[in-house]
Amino acid sequence: MSDLQARFEKAREESKNLPERPDNMTLLQLYALYKQGSVGDVEGKRPGFTDMVERAKYDAWAMAKGKSKEEAMQAYIDLIESLK
Repeated sequence: MSDLQARFEKAREESKNLPERPDNMTLLQLYALYKQGSVGDVEGKRPGFTDMVERAKYDAWAMAKGKSKEEAMQAYIDLIESLK
């Protein structure tokens, strides 16, 4: 496991113990960066308008499209650090 991968996994664990719950936009950003860093570009069909939560998550992830896994991992780590 690379150093970046290890720090990414550590940040994921730390995200569960933040001093306060981030706002919804920050949560979407965390979700998008995590998915981009772990899976890569968004996949599948965009959820319909009746599933607003999944649609928002999909749209957030789609905004990270094209970002390398390494860039997304580092951005995720930096965001977690800023929330501590």
